[in-house]
Amino acid sequence: MMESEYKEEDFLQLSGLQHFSFCRRQWALIHIEQQWNENVLTMKGNLFHEKVHDGYSSEKRKNVIISRGLPIHSRTLGVSGECDVVEFVQKEEGITLQNRKGKYILYPVEYKRGKAKVTDEDRMQLTAQVICLEEMFLTEIPEAYLFYGETRRRECVEITKVLRKECRSLLLEMHQLYERGYTPKVKRTKKCEACSMKSICLPKLEKSRQVATYISEYVEE
Repeated sequence: MMESEYKEEDFLQLSGLQHFSFCRRQWALIHIEQQWNENVLTMKGNLFHEKVHDGYSSEKRKNVIISRGLPIHSRTLGVSGECDVVEFVQKEEGITLQNRKGKYILYPVEYKRGKAKVTDEDRMQLTAQVICLEEMFLTEIPEAYLFYGETRRRECVEITKVLRKECRSLLLEMHQLYERGYTPKVKRTKKCEACSMKSICLPKLEKSRQVATYISEYVEE
């Protein structure tokens, strides 16, 4: 059974999958209503990623090609973005690369500012990167890595069928909400207090209106 494919103009930002996994309303505020608000944590996160890469670059260290800021996409997921780092490790069971001798196995490495989470939002983003790379390079990637700046440790993530299924399900829901232009209602949890979007989301408001409507009415008053 062939999977349906999205047109390039309908691609969503891959990085939005992490927002969506964390909070659907947060994702909609940023990606549908085009609103954004930074706090100290998001600013630190941005600076951390800038240290990892600033645009695309590639270098070879012994039997490993290290690619930074590699643009990626998937037509079956309908997303595009870039990888912090992709390591192409030379191994006999790997694939051939254009203008490179030998065969290589791919390992994407996603860098995060903090420490490992109990929840799956980081693993969801990594899984989407894996699926993109598999489509682009016609290969299979059974595992990938998350590197956390706070602990300075690399975590190996097995890209299981469960993660793949959940990733595709979340992205399908993202596309459906985006096409409708719908922002989910507030569902208050403990994580609301640390959210960079708290002052825009207004989780304490009981009325379930779109934030853009609320702000418009507030300005008019």
